[in-house]
Amino acid sequence: MGLSAEQIRVAMDALAAAEPAFAEGLSRVGYPPPRIRERGYATLLRTILGQQVSVASAAAVYRKLEGLVGDPGDPHTILAASDETLRAAGLSRQKASYARSLAEEVTSGRLDLDHLPADDEAAIAQLVRVKGIGRWSAEIYLLFAEGRADVWPAGDLAVQIEVGRLLGHDERPSEKLTRALAEAWRPHRGALAIFTWHHYGAGPDTDAAPV
Repeated sequence: MGLSAEQIRVAMDALAAAEPAFAEGLSRVGYPPPRIRERGYATLLRTILGQQVSVASAAAVYRKLEGLVGDPGDPHTILAASDETLRAAGLSRQKASYARSLAEEVTSGRLDLDHLPADDEAAIAQLVRVKGIGRWSAEIYLLFAEGRADVWPAGDLAVQIEVGRLLGHDERPSEKLTRALAEAWRPHRGALAIFTWHHYGAGPDTDAAPV
């Protein structure tokens, strides 16, 4: 499970006490709501389906899969489905390949989503071995589905934009700079990532009251 509202609140209070720019941002938009996903194969499959398409489109494909193969959350159903069936559900050839790769890793036991390494980098390394799962997808999974408090998706465009805005940079910081800046924000970087998405959605000049 992802970080709870209380965990986010405690982390953001600590960050706000250390960095006035975060305190100002928090006063503008308030605490972000939790972003929680179910741990396991189904969430990673949804991550693959959601790549480069809208949330609504990814949900539609998942529903089509349910109608054609049964429970998409069972990796055996993907392995048993034909290429034609997967394409009929809306998966491109590439995404079908990625979905099969994930299902094979899970059913073979090579990827045990119930016992990923406790070290974040080691867990990311295991996840990115799966075709179609890059570092960003692995970080989002660990943050939303496992609630790992210090995961920092520095490659996320919105995270970069809002870090720059919050700190008053003239230009969006690069992934390398966004990662370097965040060293000072350990061990609360996961909550800060969630806050940057919240701040991005609210807009930089919002007058929304804290919640």
